[in-house]
Amino acid sequence: MDAFFASVEQRDDPSLRGRPVLVGGTTRRGVVAAASYEARRFGARSAMPMGEALRRCPDAVVRAPRHEHYAAVSRQVFAIFRRYTPLVEGLSLDEAFLDVTASRALYGEGAEIARSIKDAIRSELGLTASAGVAPSKFVAKIASALEKPDGLVVVTEAQVPTLLAALPVERMWGLGPKGGLRAHAAGFHTLGDLARADDARLVRAFGDGGPAMARLARGDDPRAVEPEREAKSIGAEETFEHDLHGVDQVTTRLLAQSERVAARLVSEGLACRTLTVKLKFEDFSLQTRSLQFPEFVSDTGSLHRAACRLLTRFEVRGRGVRLSGVSVSGLAPLEDARTLFPDETAERGRKLEVAMAALRARTGATVTRAALLQGGGTPHRGPDEADSRRPGEGARVPPRRGA
Repeated sequence: MDAFFASVEQRDDPSLRGRPVLVGGTTRRGVVAAASYEARRFGARSAMPMGEALRRCPDAVVRAPRHEHYAAVSRQVFAIFRRYTPLVEGLSLDEAFLDVTASRALYGEGAEIARSIKDAIRSELGLTASAGVAPSKFVAKIASALEKPDGLVVVTEAQVPTLLAALPVERMWGLGPKGGLRAHAAGFHTLGDLARADDARLVRAFGDGGPAMARLARGDDPRAVEPEREAKSIGAEETFEHDLHGVDQVTTRLLAQSERVAARLVSEGLACRTLTVKLKFEDFSLQTRSLQFPEFVSDTGSLHRAACRLLTRFEVRGRGVRLSGVSVSGLAPLEDARTLFPDETAERGRKLEVAMAALRARTGATVTRAALLQGGGTPHRGPDEADSRRPGEGARVPPRRGA
């Protein structure tokens, strides 16, 4: 989907069409979740601090995210995908791989199917999507981004080497900003440079994953579309017997909830890109705030620091808090989510989570952080109210207990 959150806002409010739109935290301390193409022309982009985005594009209209609404629209999009094939592997609310190999007898070749899907999304939902049609997942993902917005790029088997060779090395899936700098420093500027390099040089530059990168750069990607690999959200929330008062008490409970969510992520081999904090106040009013991480994370420290940043966007002082919750979405298997040069603090935190999980499993002991021994509100119910959702679906499954 093209600038999905921002495009939905422009569709729903005709006065925003043709204007730069930023979706994200409505204060200058917030983070951009999506930028319309009108805003991108000024250099604004997702994951950028809202203050910086507004400096680059001061005329932008800022809208707070409506995650439940976007999820509902996503379900409509995925329903269109599934008309053409059951083999749909969701990557997020707005992106998926489709294997249409067996659908060609009914719907035509890949390009024709992609065009039909794009037309259906436009006519039924009032939105645009870009598609890449290729022999493999890696090439299809790259192709889908080459002519955004509203693009359709078809790459045949014979065209793969030529197309990939000229692309900048930053197009390598999972390389990340730090990896891009490392690649250039090692003399790799294009995917063609990676494709032509010998294994010894690749290992020196990128470690054991270097040869696999070269294979992808040559278009060698045998991975199948896996429809069972479904994105989910994981959360933990608590309703307190006695209302919390003050930032310190809420911060402590957010730490406990972040710890439970991190334990679930580690146990399921997942990492996340989006974090949401939910607070219900003494007057029963409910508010949520969300942000997106620059890279996938799965450790308590990263989740809690982000939750504390979001807490500054609530008016907590002088108000009793009867419920708090932390949830994560934008999930991916850890092996797919890792960059070649991950954030060192987050990586240490992930290893700590793994060690704590192993200690719990081996000894049955309760292992937690010292800060949580001081309390911070007694949970009334639902100390591990976690939910899982599939992309494009709204069904709730029973929470898994005991993490």
